[in-house]
Amino acid sequence: MKAFEAYCGLKLFKKKGRINWLTEEGNTLFEYAKTIFALEKDIENTIDDMRELKRGVLRIGTTKAYARYFMPLMLSTFHDKYPDIGIELNEGSSLEMTHTLLDFKNEVAIIAKAGHVSGIRFIPFSREEMVVITAPDHHLTRRKAIFFRDLANEPFIMKDKGSGTRRLVDRLFAQNNCTPNILMEVSNAEFIKQLVQRGDGVSFLVREAVAAELSDGKLAAVPLKGEKVYLDVSIAYLENQHLSPSAKAFMDTLEKLQFGKELTPQGIGVFMAKILSQQKQKK
Repeated sequence: MKAFEAYCGLKLFKKKGRINWLTEEGNTLFEYAKTIFALEKDIENTIDDMRELKRGVLRIGTTKAYARYFMPLMLSTFHDKYPDIGIELNEGSSLEMTHTLLDFKNEVAIIAKAGHVSGIRFIPFSREEMVVITAPDHHLTRRKAIFFRDLANEPFIMKDKGSGTRRLVDRLFAQNNCTPNILMEVSNAEFIKQLVQRGDGVSFLVREAVAAELSDGKLAAVPLKGEKVYLDVSIAYLENQHLSPSAKAFMDTLEKLQFGKELTPQGIGVFMAKILSQQKQKK
């Protein structure tokens, strides 16, 4: 106490018998000390809450197709398990979402690899089947199957540059020694489907993204000769960077679906079925 008084240059305590009393100056500093100790306790509780996933934010990026068809059920499941974790979901092209990792806007992204980006680790997650889509009365629907190079003769509605689908389609045209007749470049898959349904052109999209329209007969899928074509989707995050407890918990949730296993031709539909099955087992 004497050392503290010497440091302050003030008389903080007074003694009567064996009892120490605070001076007026001591009482003033004591009120500040109580606030400091309370803040220290709050900090300790906050640290414990973050460790125990009772507080935190999950920042995740994904493609527009996954944001619409997969993430609502996926994030709902995550929220049920970790109700105190806030969720920020960003959507865009695979390349855009890759850049959000580099800019620290997102910690994890579920995307197709849109090109080599230094500092990003990609872990295979799923394979989405791709299909050629046309209007139901399009002349290609009268054929049992077509060669990919046949698409060079059709007005082609292309996904925008930066998307994993665009990278895949460009590669397929190059491999087949032909050039697409690009009618339009569009980032919105819903708009692409509307254009194709009107008969303005053909396109190449993830099957799950057009499953409802194919089932309703609003669009038609024309088979390609040879093996089916798949778009590889990955879990991406920064190499050599610490993941927050929230991001680690999300990765663990994904691991129970596919992550860490051999990559197989399964996509959004299969994962949604797995999530629903897990939910039923818990009831």
